[in-house]
This record gives sequence, C-alpha cells and structure tokens, in this order.
Amino acid sequence: MSAPSRLGRYPVRRRIGSGAFATVWLAYDEHLDSPVAIKVLAENWAGDLHVRQRFIEEGRFLRKVESPHVVSVYDAGELADDRPYLVMAYADQGTLADRLELSALEPLQALTVLTQVGQGLSALHDRGVLHRDVKPANVLFRSVEHAHGSQVVAMVGDLGLGKAMDMSSRLTMVGGTPTYVAPEQALGEGLDPRADQFSLAALGYYLLAGRQPFDHASLAAAASPTPPPPMDIDNPGAEAVLLKALSQDREDRYDDVASFTAALVEAMGGHVDDAPEAWIPADPDLTRPAPTEGTDEVGETTTGRGRGPRWPWLVAAVAVLAAGAGGGWAIERTTTSDRTVEDRTGTIVVTVPESWTTRVDPDQWTPIDGKQAQPSIAAGTRAGWNTASDPGQGVFVGILTGDKLPTRVPQHRDCATAGTLIRDQKDGDESMTVVFSGCPGPDVTIERVVQLNASQLLWVQVRSNDRGTANRVLDSVQTFGV
Repeated sequence: MSAPSRLGRYPVRRRIGSGAFATVWLAYDEHLDSPVAIKVLAENWAGDLHVRQRFIEEGRFLRKVESPHVVSVYDAGELADDRPYLVMAYADQGTLADRLELSALEPLQALTVLTQVGQGLSALHDRGVLHRDVKPANVLFRSVEHAHGSQVVAMVGDLGLGKAMDMSSRLTMVGGTPTYVAPEQALGEGLDPRADQFSLAALGYYLLAGRQPFDHASLAAAASPTPPPPMDIDNPGAEAVLLKALSQDREDRYDDVASFTAALVEAMGGHVDDAPEAWIPADPDLTRPAPTEGTDEVGETTTGRGRGPRWPWLVAAVAVLAAGAGGGWAIERTTTSDRTVEDRTGTIVVTVPESWTTRVDPDQWTPIDGKQAQPSIAAGTRAGWNTASDPGQGVFVGILTGDKLPTRVPQHRDCATAGTLIRDQKDGDESMTVVFSGCPGPDVTIERVVQLNASQLLWVQVRSNDRGTANRVLDSVQTFGV
C-alpha cells in the first residue's frame, strides 16, 4: 500500500512500520488534536476470512482492557476496499527492541519495564485474554506529560496471536517467537497465563543478563528447552526468581504474573521507578496533517521517490538529556560529525562518521552468485579498508537476489569470538545478524543479512573500533523503492 493521504477521517503523516499482516501509519486525530497509530490489514490478506477475523479480534481484545500498560484502541473502521483498520495509541518512544539498540538497560530500568509489562499482561488475563507473543518488539513506550516533565510508560502491544482463554484451554494454533515462547505453547497444548509468565521471564533474563536464555531456531526446539545458563549477575535472588518462572513444567512456575513480578521486585530491593524519563524529545509537528500529494484513501502517491525508508533507526535523533537522572531513562550520547551517503541509484542510504568517508564507492556491484549489477554503497577510512591484509573501519551495503535467508552469514575466523546468530523481524523484514569481536584491525565486525522482499536480500557488513559506532551505522541503513 502506497502512502495514503487519509485513512477514514484521519490524515496520515507517515508510515511507522509494516509486518506480514498489516501496515501501521502515524496519523492525526483532528477532533482531539492528537497523534494516533492506525493499523491496516495488508491488501494480500483482505480476502482471507480467518486472518481478517484475527485482525478484528485483536482490536476487540485490546478494547476490553482499561490499563495504561496495554495499547489502547480508540476507533475501528473499514476502508473503501473493505480492509479493516484499528486506531490505536501512538507509541512515540518506540519499542523495547528500538531502545535496546541504543544501549542496555540499567537493572532498575529493566525492573520498571518488567513490572509495567507484567501489569499489562495481568490486565489482559483479568479480562480472559492471553498475549502469547511477549518479546522486545511488542513492548511499546509512550510519553506522558506530568507537572515535572515527560515520563515514559511501557505498554503491551500487538495481540496478533492473542487468544481468549476459553479458546486457548483447548488445542490451539502453534505460534510465537521461539526465543520467548513457553514449551507448552510450542507443543500446541492448551494455555493459561503461565505461558505469558514464561515469556516475560525470558525477557527479564535478557534485560538483566544481557543475553537470551535460549537460542531456539524453531518452535520445535522451544518445545523441550535445556536449562538456561547461569546469568552471571550479582543477585542470586533475582536469578532464582527468573529461573522459577522459566520452569519447563508450568506447575513449577508462579501462580500468576503478578506473583512473579512481585517476587522479582522484592529480590531486587523492593523499589520500582514508576516515572522514568523520556529519552526521545517530543515532536512538535505530530499534530500537523501530512500535505496531500494527489492521493486518495488508498491511492498511489503522485509525487516523491516511492516507498518510504525501511528499518529506520528510531532513536537517531535522540538529544542528550540532563545528567543526574538517577535510575531514570536519560541517555548520554557522545556527539560526532556524521555524514549520510547513498548509492548511485538512490536505493541505499547509510549514515557514517565523517572519518569513514575518506573512500566512498557508490557504484553498483555484481554479486558472486549472479551476473546482474545491483545497488551497493561502500564507505571507509581508507582505500582497501575491507581487505584482509590491512582492514580499516567502514561499511558495505549491497542488494543481491535471493528468495530466502542463507543458513549462515559470512564468517571471520581471525576474530577472537563470534556471537550468537540472532534472527529477528523488524518492519516485516526477517534478518540474521552475527557480531564478531577481537578482530584484527577494527575490533568489531557485524554481519547482517535481511530479506527485503520475495526476491531480494540486503547484505550489510560493518567494521568498527567500537560496538556503539557499529550499532549506529548498522541501524542507520535505509532502502528505498524495493
């Protein structure tokens, strides 16, 4: 779906993201003078009655719950082509996945997120709804204005897999994210709130230990997990609480999510920061409708360069907030001189440190496995920065043909360590990433491959002296028109 000017009565500003079943747009409620997020069923699923019903059920599930920690649904409707849409609260502070790209959370910050998400899950459970897909991408943050400033609230979102408990008590459709899914859910057994408790505990393990408790590549692997490795944190009480909630047998877990989070709070000192500070400054233009550019409700855009950017780094514009925020969310970021470069065709854009633009090559490349030239961009600190003999800092981004992700990313055997293969999905694009450290020359090398569409992949290689710069460059990559 190309950018519409309106969805129902709501003027549209821009696309927030898209997935396999829906696209989410940032829009503007003219009546209430407020930004809203509008989730629209994808065109290719409009005729599938089962998917359509699941989409509508998500809105009904969310509407049942009155909680500041569950994404609110304000309105619903249908477009002229009969596709349903949901008008929801706008998460102006992004997702937990976005936040973790910026930096790890401090223990008190992590505890705040887990407690608030737990409150959201408990609210769903009280109304007879299971979430079934708790993970960083489905934890959203919004800012709320108070007398003492803007504060962040964590919310549970995306109930695409949500089920009423009376339905989940019987054999149900297998689904969920392998790293976080409970064993009984991976087996397709009847579910109760302890499945969401398991997923929340897996999230807690990740936030406090800095690594995932499991490395499941499939739901089949999640059905019989091995015990998580030691967390290596200086709090055996908190680790014991998390491991109890991660028990393979649900009978060994806590009775409910509230009992689990209460035990975790107690183990971590009995205090939660209920009002963490916002880390992304408010956008004063959010309540301005987008200019109409010859589009109708579901029409094609008549101006511009095609579809919007893919996987933008949400927090690229983060300002340095006031120091001394204690356990809050203030982030200090070193300012650097950056430059944005793009390939010759205008398909790929990436932002790099100024020193990485000593050598920029915007010309197309010909992948080894094909004869057709494809868009690519390379930028580095000197000529030959990406050679094995004299490596330097830089980034290469190139498109290649492929209908599925490869089984592995390029390897770097000269590096001291290779991180765990991370499989993820962002804005509907599946990806695989490996971080190598202790490498000759620049210490860090990151390899990422992304499935852009049904026939194209995107390969990204970043070499950097430090992980923070590598992450920022990696997540600044955008593609247009593909």
